Amino acid sequence: MNTPVAIDFGQRLERWRNVAFVVGALGLAASGYAWFSDRTEFTRMWLIAFLYWLAIPLGSLALSMLHYLTGGGWGLAIQRWMQAAMRTLPLLALFFVPIALGMHELYEWTHADVVAKDELLQFKAPYLNSTGFLVRAGVFFAVWIGLAALLGAGAKRFDAGGGEGALVRLRTISGPGLVLYFLAMTFAAIDWAMSIEPHWFSTIYGVVFIIGQGLATLAFTILLSSQAADSAPLKGRLLPVHVHDLGKLMFAFVLLWAYVNYSQFVIIWSANLAEETPWYLKRMHGAWGAVAITLIALHFALPFLVLLSKTVKRNTKLLGGIAAFMLLMRLVDLVWYIGPAFGHGTHAPMHVHWSLATSFVGIGGIWFGVFATQLKNRPLTSLPEPDPHAMAAAHH
Repeated sequence: MNTPVAIDFGQRLERWRNVAFVVGALGLAASGYAWFSDRTEFTRMWLIAFLYWLAIPLGSLALSMLHYLTGGGWGLAIQRWMQAAMRTLPLLALFFVPIALGMHELYEWTHADVVAKDELLQFKAPYLNSTGFLVRAGVFFAVWIGLAALLGAGAKRFDAGGGEGALVRLRTISGPGLVLYFLAMTFAAIDWAMSIEPHWFSTIYGVVFIIGQGLATLAFTILLSSQAADSAPLKGRLLPVHVHDLGKLMFAFVLLWAYVNYSQFVIIWSANLAEETPWYLKRMHGAWGAVAITLIALHFALPFLVLLSKTVKRNTKLLGGIAAFMLLMRLVDLVWYIGPAFGHGTHAPMHVHWSLATSFVGIGGIWFGVFATQLKNRPLTSLPEPDPHAMAAAHH
């Protein structure tokens, strides 16, 4: 039988939710001022914040489907976190509205005079146009929200005693669902981020965002688990073996992030094509170059070395601290990917507008408040009571 959220953690969750809504409302109010005072800067920063917070519900969607296909205690340990995160996707669709309204400030291919002077943009116009952009965005969200609804219904049926039949249905959805998620996210990354620089392209670009979403989701769920581990119902159920599995998965995603980014760099840099290398030149000089070195050191090297330790991967509090740090580095990574796109020339100075902070807090506060509300509507965990085999596995 599922156990309801323990009162002590429930009280903390309630406080976090109330604070999140207040902070989020203040952030949105300040962002509204930014919209009217400098719409161009606001829209650019809003896009970065939007992509950051979108990563957790989409990563939850993907990892949930992966877990239904593969099984494992790691997925059961964070299942309720991911289910609650998935149910926030309609809210993220609402937060996409400022991007739709600010297309002209974000994308040069929306400027008819620019397209008229550029043969490449004219060639890409059948795809890169305002109508297609909005229609595709609607399709992306329809796919993601539809998959989340199907998985949610299947999970509720399983919780109600649906047994093996409900689990088979979840697996049946998850196979093609992962393919749909991958395709939708790949094209979304192209539309929303890569097309800011429409002369540049990378076939691995969407994969970079997909792996980033998986890493952000793992970091977020590990952080929450570390906060709830001492309270029922996770107390006594979140075993070291579960924490270890989550730590190994985060370690794997750190490696995947480094691998795909390095592969993209090597392929583009070795080809040395005039239409491709400027993307990296912008990001390798001045302050942006310092950010690139920071990402190599702190987004890859440091967590790689720390997560090599079995002891760290089995310590809930230590792993939670690393997860919190990785969530910060995910924001730095997104700023590095998108921020230089708005500069001119390959030596453009770093510029990050203050509305990034208000957008980040505004979207994040409201999102977490809704997430916490969704979490309270369902039992926190689906982990079964510890059995002798699980307890034995925790000591190996």
